[in-house]
Amino acid sequence: MNRLWAPWRIKYIQKDLKKKRRCIFCYAYKSKKDKDNFLILRTPYTLTILNIFPYNNGHLMVAPRRHVADLEKLNSEESLDLVRVIKIMISILRKVLKPDGFNIGINIGKSAGAGVEKHLHIHIVPRWVGDTNFMSVCSNSKVISQSLNELYSKIKRCLREKR
Repeated sequence: MNRLWAPWRIKYIQKDLKKKRRCIFCYAYKSKKDKDNFLILRTPYTLTILNIFPYNNGHLMVAPRRHVADLEKLNSEESLDLVRVIKIMISILRKVLKPDGFNIGINIGKSAGAGVEKHLHIHIVPRWVGDTNFMSVCSNSKVISQSLNELYSKIKRCLREKR
């Protein structure tokens, strides 16, 4: 049997069940511990956080501040801010990570693959030519090449410079 060491996952495994049930987006927005929650940007209508179980390096999630499950329940201000923040984050990721492209998507409902189905969120996943390699094909494993803390710091620095 092959072993892939991932010591950072122990925090996830050992989390209290109560904490698992709370909405990660609502908790992160209210918490004020941005770095602990990898919250990159908060606006009056949205928040942006790093996905702590990313598909690829730089995988972000942009969510409305308000706890809603469906896109059509957003008001005009929330919808506009969501798109505005997505554009900002794409610009930041282009500068920090220099990806070749992006996957941007919304999974609405459990059957569509939503991990947090009661709070709408949009995934921004940077992509590079050749980012799917033998690890994912042969061993069903993904290698993420940068720590979340390092990436968080770089994105926050870039956001400060942009403002």
